[in-house]
Amino acid sequence: MKPCDKNIERTLQLVQEMIDLADRGDAEREDVGCGILYGVLRDSAYKLKKLAEDEITNHKRKGWWVKEAHENRKMRHP
Repeated sequence: MKPCDKNIERTLQLVQEMIDLADRGDAEREDVGCGILYGVLRDSAYKLKKLAEDEITNHKRKGWWVKEAHENRKMRHP
């Protein structure tokens, strides 16, 4: 796998961590300020996810993306 593809994979892993933290933080929050923080974190994660997935599509079009790299992604959220 090319280094640029590994970086996209890592970005998607970080996105999942961001989503998980936002979900956990939102469930455990005690005030509105934390709700805003975790909402922004979640929104940012989904924006990054979209950008990374678009970049995967671009890499596939260029013939750079290794199929098994894409199959190993484990995103739990749509």
